[in-house]
Amino acid sequence: MLEPLLGSISAERVLIFILAREEGYARDIARFFKADLYAIQKQLNKLETGGVLASRLAGRTRLYTLNPRYPFRKELKELLVKALSFYPEEEQEQLTMNRRRPRGRGKTL
Repeated sequence: MLEPLLGSISAERVLIFILAREEGYARDIARFFKADLYAIQKQLNKLETGGVLASRLAGRTRLYTLNPRYPFRKELKELLVKALSFYPEEEQEQLTMNRRRPRGRGKTL
């Protein structure tokens, strides 16, 4: 949807993923969209170099977030929220559901 504006589908996927989950790393993004890892890494580097994303290390993993100092952050976020609303509902739910640990034993759904 934003591919013509951003120049590649990988850039759109990276930004949508990071918007929905607030942070992400290359392999997780590539796995979610079943995309090429190299293409995702290339976009993450490009967006970080441009100041759109900021990164930090968590152990050996580089986590990316939207750069709070990016001058068009608010406008970009609004655009991405609008674009995300056009994604299929199932994909929206999968993007926003971010489980990081297993459910406790005996806990109901």
